[in-house]
Amino acid sequence: MSKVSYYTPEGLKKLREELQQLKDIERPKASQAIAEARDKGDLSENAEYDAAKEAQGMLEMKIAKLEETLAGARVIDESQMDTSKVLVLSKVKIKNQTNGMEMTYTLVADGEADLASGKISVNSPIGKGLLGKAVGEVAEVQVPNGVMKFDVLEISR
Repeated sequence: MSKVSYYTPEGLKKLREELQQLKDIERPKASQAIAEARDKGDLSENAEYDAAKEAQGMLEMKIAKLEETLAGARVIDESQMDTSKVLVLSKVKIKNQTNGMEMTYTLVADGEADLASGKISVNSPIGKGLLGKAVGEVAEVQVPNGVMKFDVLEISR
């Protein structure tokens, strides 16, 4: 059973394009590398053949994993989402109670997380701590050196 994960339309499109790239371009390259290595003689002592077969196995695992992710992928209709609580694709402005620093994050699926652009995974410690919180509530996030507390200041889409 595949795990359900929620994506933006752009994120889902990116996943599909990556899968297509692997199937249409990388898979034939791997087959070609195996064929070339096979032509070089005795397979029992052919390190190039072994390496090509291993690379093909890794590629097939990656394809299978992407197909499983896509099977459980759902596109979120942002217009139907509740903005009173933090959910997937919520844009959340938080304030660290310890140092007073304010940050804004968008909670996204694992595959779309990119801290540089302010997108954090719902499965990250901060993401998990924020899910279900409303404006004015305090999110307690378990980190290796204790508990961090964040005030939820604003929730938007």
